[in-house]
Formats: sequence, structure tokens, C-alpha cells
Amino acid sequence: MDLAKLRNIGIAAHIDAGKTTTTERVLFYAKKIHRMGEVDSGSATMDWMAQERERGITITSAATTVGWKDCRINIIDTPGHVDFTIEVERALKVLDGAVVIFCAVGGVEPQSETVWHQADRYHISRIAFINKMDRVGADFERVIDMMSSRLPQFPVPVQIPWGAEQGFVGVIDLVGWRAIRWKDETLGAEFVIGDIPVELIPQAKRWRQHLVDKASEAEDTIIEDYMAGQKSESATLRRALRKLTLENKIVPVLCGSALKNKGVQPLLDAVLDYLPSPLDVPSVKGHDPEDEEKIVVREPSPDVPFSALVFKLTYSQHMGPLAFTRVYSGKLERGQTIRGFPGGKRSRATKLLLVHSNHFEEVPKLEAGEIGLIAGLRHVTTGSTLADQKHPIVYELMRFPEPVIHQSIEPHTQADEAKLGKSLAILELEDPTFKVRSDPETGQLLVSGMGELHLEIIVDRLQREFRVPVRTGKPQVSYRETVTQKVEHSTTFSRLIGQKTHYAGVTLRLEPYNKGKDIKIHLPQELPREFLDAIRQSLNDSFSAGSMLGYPITNVRVTVTGVDYREDEASEVAFKAAAAQAFTEAYQKASPALLEPIMDVEVITPEEYMGDVLADISTRRGKIEEVESIKEHKLINGFVPLAASFGYATALRSLTQGRASFAMHFSHYALLPEAERRKLFDYLTFTP
Repeated sequence: MDLAKLRNIGIAAHIDAGKTTTTERVLFYAKKIHRMGEVDSGSATMDWMAQERERGITITSAATTVGWKDCRINIIDTPGHVDFTIEVERALKVLDGAVVIFCAVGGVEPQSETVWHQADRYHISRIAFINKMDRVGADFERVIDMMSSRLPQFPVPVQIPWGAEQGFVGVIDLVGWRAIRWKDETLGAEFVIGDIPVELIPQAKRWRQHLVDKASEAEDTIIEDYMAGQKSESATLRRALRKLTLENKIVPVLCGSALKNKGVQPLLDAVLDYLPSPLDVPSVKGHDPEDEEKIVVREPSPDVPFSALVFKLTYSQHMGPLAFTRVYSGKLERGQTIRGFPGGKRSRATKLLLVHSNHFEEVPKLEAGEIGLIAGLRHVTTGSTLADQKHPIVYELMRFPEPVIHQSIEPHTQADEAKLGKSLAILELEDPTFKVRSDPETGQLLVSGMGELHLEIIVDRLQREFRVPVRTGKPQVSYRETVTQKVEHSTTFSRLIGQKTHYAGVTLRLEPYNKGKDIKIHLPQELPREFLDAIRQSLNDSFSAGSMLGYPITNVRVTVTGVDYREDEASEVAFKAAAAQAFTEAYQKASPALLEPIMDVEVITPEEYMGDVLADISTRRGKIEEVESIKEHKLINGFVPLAASFGYATALRSLTQGRASFAMHFSHYALLPEAERRKLFDYLTFTP
């Protein structure tokens, strides 16, 4: 396989921007499918889950492969709803490029920004597609302005729309300096290329100059052509734009209407023209499993040792766990034994598969640059590194957000307890943001997730796919605990266990920290590795539950500044116990407090309902950040505590007669106000 002709891309967007509809057209024009499905009718190819087809939203990322011209494009279609952000995160981890879709009316919406910043973290090159140019209120230039003000990369339109709303018929190609008009009678499969309409030439010249100015930063010949009064060749402009895109300095912007079958073929061309192949991205780096300081580099070639990353697990009743995998180097053949890290345990790849939505094609091997499924692997999780037995490597671990909401769950009958436990274990394996635990005081089984919809889908899957009837309690907020003061504390542990005295002392400092949790060990003397690991593991475990209400601890830094031990009495047990005790005692002295999750909310409402919407947000302890006008609508941005957001969808429908829409995603944790803290304590300690 020629890696220069391969693209691994994701398609991502805010919910309802038309992402799955665009993907459906891509499949149709690339001749992967012979009939276009629609989201509204529940027939979209990539939305294969029953819940996706009923709700008209993407819940789980789906993969496929298409051919375009002489290239191959691996595509991952990701969810747009914030509750399923993890699906976007783990897809972006293994992709080289992305198409981010914006609605021509809504513009840069909250989930669009979230996806954008996720892509920034992984240095992923992007192109943008402004969709729904046929809708009432579509405004191409307004979306470009929003991209310029809200996103770090410079948007460079390579097309402008030909018409808008009901008058949208095609696009003006600024690079090729031509007009493209689609034929409605062929479902957009055919289009006519011609001269730019006279009335659009001034606008096209203005935007082309914008493009040329930016492209000249990468190609000196473009400046020379301009100074000589000549037009640069299309190939020269594309080469310059590609270079700037791969450097993440610009984002080429295209436009169209996927629903009306306009603009999709040039989008596929742009994927080839501007997005990277596996050869264009830096070689991946990992470390030796025996020495984290030893960096190991793997080139994207089938002729070097095999390495890959598992970015998603799913469960098949017929094949067991299936690992979605990006192969970074070497090749994997069916039946080959490999190692999985962390842990280094061996597994045999019993089957290798290429995937199209929920259909599989068995293949004899997977090579560098490819994305596929591996059956037969044991002891791997999302984020595991797979490696050749003789050439181990560990790639950077994936990090997942902690759940912000939980509820109790139980089977209808005692006979289904074991079945429920097994089913929840499978769902937890598939989704790193879904957690299952047992309440130590009540014995209740608790499930946690990223939002109401997330847990609703989990319960629906339990009852449909796993056939386990369940009852659930009301959703509850997953609060966090923290400290508000800096404290230093020392503790000594000494105990006779068996015939030996175990002794160790630990001195540590606890202080507020605004970036989650941080564990540091700064010691004046050397300490054996096994004792350092014991201290670190004990402190890490201590963050799992605070002493106020047992919620996880966050926004705290702990620094170990001293230890005390005797050579003949030191042990891992003693250091673990001393560290845990020192942490607990210091925590109680450091004025612990509760934190609540705060949601970023965006509401688009007709102007006549704005007062009611603002008043409702205020009653929910919300804070308004900005109100923006969009023709006859108002765009309201603000923050609302998660605890006050339950039932908001129903309330908003009632307030606006169903004419408003909203999006909400987790933003940050904030101190719980004293009045709310008292209410929470009263609620949790109330016994009827």
C-alpha cells in the first residue's frame, strides 16, 4: 500500500450540524453505498444502533473506508452530543486529519469549540465544511468571522457559496477560479463547471486575494506572480495551502449543503489536497516498558517492528472483545502473538477485520497506517499499546474525563443479578467514561456517566441488547472534594505484623491546585524504587474518596517532602500505610470543601422568549456571559450548575413552545455555595 495515498480522517461537529448526512453523501459518491440513507428516517448507514436511528443522533463513533480517485480514505464518524465526547477524543488520538462541520446558521457552537480544542491537543490538521447553506438564515461570512474570533487557526475560504438559502445552487472555487453547479435531477452525482457569474466576480476577487495573501507565506513564487500582475497556478496555491494546513497555521474552508447533495465531491478532493497522509505526520514516540526515560521512535513503515494503539473496545457475542486499532508501524498477520502494554501480557490475534459501520471484512494482515479490528486479544483496554514480542514499546496513555452524574440501578428480579453484573462489565469495558461501583454503606449498585442522555442510553442498551429489565433511581450529581488551605503534616506508622516490625514515616504538604490532582515526591535522600512506588500508589488511592462525603478529591497537589525509615524495619506495607494516614490527617486540617460541576450552556431562542429564558437560567443559579443577535433569534451563552440543569430540555420547550434549542457541556468545577452545601448535607444525612 502506498502510504502517500492514504488518509485517516475523522468527521466531527456540533450536534445537528449535518455531520452524519455529509458522511452518507461521501459514501454514496464514493460508491460505497448505492442508496443514500437519511438521519430523519433512521436509515443512515453510519448510525447503525437502534437508539441512534430512533433519536436521530450519533452515539458511538463508526468507521468505514472509501476510495476516491486513486486514494484510500479511512473515515471515523463521531458523535456531536457532549455526553459522548469521549468517542471524539479517542478517535482524534489515532487520526491524522479531520473535517469539522459547521452549520451555516448556528456557526461555531459549543461542541464545535470542544472538538476543535481536542484536535489542537493532538496537533491534528483540519479542513472546515460550512454545511446547510440552503437553510433560512444561512450566512457564510458570519461563520468565517466566528471562526476567526473563537478559534486559533486562520480560516481561509477556498470556496464561497453561489447563492444562499433557497437560492443556493453551487460554489465558486477560488483556487481553480471556476463556478460549480450541481444537477438536482442526478441527486448531485453530476455537476457543471463553468465561468464565475459576473455579479459574483467582485466578491470572488476579494476572497481570492485573502487566499493568495495567506498562501504567499508558504510559496515565494506566489508573491512574484502577484508583483508581476499574474495569477498563480492552481497547483501552486494548493501546494502552499497544504503546507500551511499541515503546519496547523490555517484551516481551508469549503461550503455546501449535504442534504441537498451539493458540495460533497469538492470536499473529498480537499481531503486529498490538504489533509496529511501517515507520511506527513511526525513519527510516533513511546518509551521502553522497562525504562520510561528511554524514548523509542517508530517510523510509519511496514518494514519495521509492529506497534499499534487500541483506541476503542467493543463486544461481539460471536467473537468476544474486538479492539479498534490504529497500526503505526510494521504489520500484524492473522494468528500472530503480540504483547499488550501496560502489563506486557501476550495475546494472539485470531482475526483481523476491516470495518464498514457494523459490517466486517476479514483480512490476512493489517499494515502501518491502517485502521482495523483485532479479535482474540485479552488483557487490553482502551489506550493499550500493542507491540511485537521482541520489540516492546509503550505509547502515551489516553486520559478520560471523570463522570459527573450517577444513579442507582437494580434488576427487576434477583435472578437477573448475575446477568446485570456481566452486562455492566461489558459496557464499562467499551466506555471508559462509564463507571460501575457499589455504595459501601447501602450496598446499592451505582452507575456513573457524562450526563442524563449518556445514562439513559446505557439503561436502554441494557434492556434491549442484553435483555436485562432494570429499575433506576433519580440521577444524582457527582460532586468533588478539595482543600482550601495549605498544610504540612508528618505521620509515623509502626506495627508488629507476624514476627516483624514494619516502620515508616512520611512528611507531606497538601495545597490547593487548579489542574486536577498532582503528586510530587521531593526527598533529600535516596529511597528504594519499591518504596517510592508504594508511596505514590497509596497517595493516588487516597484521591478516590474524601472524608467529607466520600466524593473523589480533585484540585489538590500533594508533595512528599520527607521520609523516616529504618533499614531492617522498612517495608512497602509501612510506607503505604504512613502515606495514606498522613494524607488523611493533612486533608482534615486543610479546610476541605465541596465542588460542584458547572455546565457551559448555549441557548438559541426567538427574541420574544428571551426574557423568560434569561429568568429561568437565573433561577437555576446560572450566570449569563453573553447575549448575541442572530437575525430574529438571540444566542445566549452562560454557565449553570449541573445540579440545577436536570429537566432543562423540558422546561425550555415549555417556555418557548418548542422553538428554542440548547447545548450544554461540562466546563469546570466550582466551590459549592454554603446554602447549597447545607441542603446537600441535609438530603444525604436525612433518615425517615
